[in-house]
Amino acid sequence: MRLAIIAGSGVEEMELATDLRAACVETPYGDAHALVGRRGGEEVALLLRHGAGHSVPPHRINYRANVWALRELGVERVIATAAVGALTRELKPGDLVVCDQFIDFTRSRPVTLFEGGASGVVHTDFSEPFCPEVRAALLGAAEPAAAAAPHDGGCYVCVEGPRYETAAEVRAFAILGGDVVGMTACPEAALAREAGLCYALLAIVTNWATGIAPHPLSHAEVLETVAKARDGVRAVLDRALTTVPPERHCRCRGARSTANKPPAPGQPNS
Repeated sequence: MRLAIIAGSGVEEMELATDLRAACVETPYGDAHALVGRRGGEEVALLLRHGAGHSVPPHRINYRANVWALRELGVERVIATAAVGALTRELKPGDLVVCDQFIDFTRSRPVTLFEGGASGVVHTDFSEPFCPEVRAALLGAAEPAAAAAPHDGGCYVCVEGPRYETAAEVRAFAILGGDVVGMTACPEAALAREAGLCYALLAIVTNWATGIAPHPLSHAEVLETVAKARDGVRAVLDRALTTVPPERHCRCRGARSTANKPPAPGQPNS
């Protein structure tokens, strides 16, 4: 299979594929669990980012195992979804954003597949953090239904979580150029690039962030808003999966140094 969906909060409950079967993949970072099924006539991998029953908080997700597992399954292109808060009133709950940049404020997560030693030292080009070809498929996917058209571009600010942000943090993120804030795109996007995968992010605005929202935030509100956006999200994913070009002409696969590659399964990093 060449395509995968990483399902974030709320989206994990949607019926994203049929004929699902479980796949457990052994990786150097532990076992990763995915589902394999069919979508639009093609076999796809479905990875529930937070695990079954939304049981894994954002700072405890095994991002390296998840990305490694997708590569082992043969995946080349990944569409990830994420619930986010808006850092500006120009974005409103229910809006979709195809992000084009991010700022990483996480602090305790393993951030690379290259830890030196046998895996070498690799500095990955990240001037364009999301695959332009997969982004184009997402943006073009909603053209027949303009009301659900995603916003083209947006800077995703990734925080550690699992707590929500303070009002002061939200103001600072906006000053720095952030448009939305979430807890999961980093290091996921960087690891995907290191693994040679094309990766794009469909962000679902579920609320205005702290200090903008008129009331305290809650995870229940997140799930409620994603549920309301279900039809639009599924329509975008459906069309994007069928319009992603079969051949890759982007730089994602070759962004890392060609002299290095992630260690083979079971090979130590150092």
